[in-house]
Amino acid sequence: MQRIPEPLKILVDQIARLPGLGPKSAMRAAMTLLKWPEAETMRLGKNIYELRSSLHLCGECGALSDTDPCSVCSDPLRSDAVLCLVSEWDSLLTLEEGGFFKGKYFILGGLLSPLDSRSADYLEMDRLMQRLERGEVQELILALGATAEAEATAVYVREKVSARYPQIKVTRLAQGIPLGAEVKFMDKETLRQSLQYRQEL
Repeated sequence: MQRIPEPLKILVDQIARLPGLGPKSAMRAAMTLLKWPEAETMRLGKNIYELRSSLHLCGECGALSDTDPCSVCSDPLRSDAVLCLVSEWDSLLTLEEGGFFKGKYFILGGLLSPLDSRSADYLEMDRLMQRLERGEVQELILALGATAEAEATAVYVREKVSARYPQIKVTRLAQGIPLGAEVKFMDKETLRQSLQYRQEL
């Protein structure tokens, strides 16, 4: 049986560590790279090498950016009065794709999860409190999701913020039945939240 050459095996092992890629997908990716022109693979390698040095965390919101502050935080047309709290950077990207939010963001750095030993120490609560201390924020929107971990984190953040900054309005994204869905197909938790956060017409 023919052995995989060591340089190829090392590359496949590294690619397989990426999310969503197993050994077979990693081998296909590596074989594709071998078919690329040498200049293309060199450019890819250079971009990967420079990724860590050219990107950093925004000092304001914690997002990955090539500038500090990032383009959202430095945009003078965005409101400092409304701050949207998200757990991770990809949530910020999803909200930004919609193009309808005109406030600013703050990345919490995860969610509380006692089962995974993720306590409040893992969250960027100190930085959040420093941001709120400046007195610009009038509303803090909790955009953390609808999981048990998100719910626990939302309660924790709301209690901490309300105790220290009672003048700041703490809100959350609406939860419940999605647009176009029927009540008979909803799970119990979705229905519970739909009733709890019902709106006046």
